[in-house]
Amino acid sequence: MTDRPSAPHELAITFLYYRDLPRAYAFYRDVLGLPLAIDQGDLAKILRIAPGAHVGLVDEAKGMNNWQAEKCVQLCIRVADVQAWYDYLAEIGVDHLSQMFQNEKLGIRAFVFRDPEGYQIEIQQTTRAGA
Repeated sequence: MTDRPSAPHELAITFLYYRDLPRAYAFYRDVLGLPLAIDQGDLAKILRIAPGAHVGLVDEAKGMNNWQAEKCVQLCIRVADVQAWYDYLAEIGVDHLSQMFQNEKLGIRAFVFRDPEGYQIEIQQTTRAGA
């Protein structure tokens, strides 16, 4: 049996599929401020969330999977100041913005909203060390 490779992973990318890639890209770039890490032209835009963590926005007409109306994926981004993000996104009027909530068991304070094609995004801040 061949051994599993031991070299460390270099990059993580979660791919989300869109009908309107330019609109999705503008949202993640301009609203969330994620920088473009890899430009795959009209197929995909890969944006950096944090060191080693990326989200890939894919044109569903060109990608390996299809756009789905029912979203079963949530993108979670941990930040240093969840209240500042909440105030900013409330002011610009993002879709389906929840109230701020706190989960003591998980040690987070967070809120959720939807991107232009319905993916849920959670912005959270830890409320305790090690959470």
